[in-house]
Amino acid sequence: MAEVVLRVRLTGGQHIDVTYREPKTETVDEVMEHVISTLAQDSGVLRTRHGNRLVVLYGRGVAAVEEAPRGAVL
Repeated sequence: MAEVVLRVRLTGGQHIDVTYREPKTETVDEVMEHVISTLAQDSGVLRTRHGNRLVVLYGRGVAAVEEAPRGAVL
């Protein structure tokens, strides 16, 4: 299972750091490809975590995604 911290910029200009896990993948590159392909769809939805909270990201509300730099606040 691979996990990645994402810095997500929303269409309103805000940003949030979230953690995403993909149980069927082994590398961070595969996880990032899955994130990008999912959010690129009109009906794309990702279940992520911000600390102990479940955060659902909808592709239509996301303007940009990057692998978060070290020190992301979760």
